[in-house]
Amino acid sequence: MPLNWKTGGLLLGLVFFAAVLLVKPIGVSTQFVILDGIVADAVSADLVTKTEDGYSSTNAYLDKSGGKYAKSVANPFNYGFIFVLAMALGGFLSVIARGGLSARERRIPALWRANFGDSPAKRYAAAFVGGFVVLYGARLAGGCTSGHMMSGMMQTSLSGYIFALGAFAAAVPVSLMLFKKEA
Repeated sequence: MPLNWKTGGLLLGLVFFAAVLLVKPIGVSTQFVILDGIVADAVSADLVTKTEDGYSSTNAYLDKSGGKYAKSVANPFNYGFIFVLAMALGGFLSVIARGGLSARERRIPALWRANFGDSPAKRYAAAFVGGFVVLYGARLAGGCTSGHMMSGMMQTSLSGYIFALGAFAAAVPVSLMLFKKEA
């Protein structure tokens, strides 16, 4: 049974509000950089070092903000990293609750089917490529949609509103080009 979009939107807003109120604004794209740093630190032990003042890194990006990212690489079990792992776990549990992956593959949306066919592999490839492009853009912009747009707009940040305007200005024409056929 799908969740009503109004209920889902209200629940998402409440989660964002609680996160900002209790911990900090939500943002996840930096955690992928932290994961890269964890893997790189496992290969090259001198990537992150503990100093008297905190942490430092031979990587300029991890060393910025006074070694804040280097500290996250050295101690990955922090709020942000656990939040990203919980998002993946939540997605997995959602698939299981809706009947598993095989049931999901049978429910290809009519709009997708009309434009691209029945191939689950094509949907997975499109989702992967789309996710890669969004993550690349997020790192280029210094933050993701949850950080810039959702958390930013909730905090009435001008950059959040500008980011949202740009995101929709790109998403609407691309969607119209990709989904020409109606279901």
